[in-house]
Amino acid sequence: MSAIDIAKNYIRAAQTGDQALLASTVSPTVVWHQPGTNRFSGTHQGLAAVGAMIGKMMEVSQGTFAITEARHYMQNGDWVAVTITFRGERAGASLDQTGVDLLRIADGKIAEVFLFSSDPAQEDRFWGQ
Repeated sequence: MSAIDIAKNYIRAAQTGDQALLASTVSPTVVWHQPGTNRFSGTHQGLAAVGAMIGKMMEVSQGTFAITEARHYMQNGDWVAVTITFRGERAGASLDQTGVDLLRIADGKIAEVFLFSSDPAQEDRFWGQ
């Protein structure tokens, strides 16, 4: 399976909530770099820690946080960049912006993730401290 295929499966799993597919694409030792200065920002290590963070994001957004589009998949060696649109709603606040997910593939799984937001200040306000 190519790095692009792995990235597409990851996005599909994230969009559909397919936990089995997600677990098959992400390394149990993944290193996840969440941008910004909000309650979720920082480096998270391991699939369990990342899963807990995403679960809390879903709780805060009342289940509305989602990747709504993935447009371009670009590969350079072990790295795949994906342009995305993501959205969420919570208590009268909304999040709607583009971003880039940068994924490092190792041994057929996503080993490292860097996320980039087009409006980090809006994302920080949405997630809060």
